[in-house]
Amino acid sequence: MTDDDRTEAAGRTKGGQASPRGQRPRRGPRRATPDYLERAALFYLERYASSSENLRRVLRRKVERSARAHGTDREAGFAAVDALVARFARSGLVDDRRYAEGKAASLHRRGGSARAIRAALAAKGVPAEEIDAAMAALRDTAADPELVAACAFARRRRLGPWRRPEDRAEMWSKDLAALGRGGFGYETARRVLQAETPEELEAECDL
Repeated sequence: MTDDDRTEAAGRTKGGQASPRGQRPRRGPRRATPDYLERAALFYLERYASSSENLRRVLRRKVERSARAHGTDREAGFAAVDALVARFARSGLVDDRRYAEGKAASLHRRGGSARAIRAALAAKGVPAEEIDAAMAALRDTAADPELVAACAFARRRRLGPWRRPEDRAEMWSKDLAALGRGGFGYETARRVLQAETPEELEAECDL
């Protein structure tokens, strides 16, 4: 075999496709051993906040990929994931209450309605009682947290008083529908859209 032949062979992936020169072939799924799963969980938590259920889903996907690629035992992998997540919860590495309150506050600042925040937390597997606690904490931040969120939503989307005055009447229905899709009720949306100026609304929302 010539040097060129060896170079070409080294550049081929397992499936027989040549990799671009100078790039490493893409690695397949790793074997989902308990040690690997723990390292993967810690790496994930260094990068992202997570609920316990979301972390479980992330790790279970790794177990699934390992089973398909290497024939490893799914049930043993799932049991290892459950034990790992339980241990992390006991140690405080994952904390559903802390995660829910932080996520709810972040979404609220961006203009998330109570309905949208509840849906987002539920999608991450946060238990209902922790969602309720996070929403209760939000209610302590303002006299009308839903109006505050609607104001932030309208400001970010340039709705209502953030539009040019000559466009507001024509865009009223469209803006009302946008607030509705965001999860805000009619009365809250109406208060936002009837504000004369952004400054008036921001003063009312204490922003």
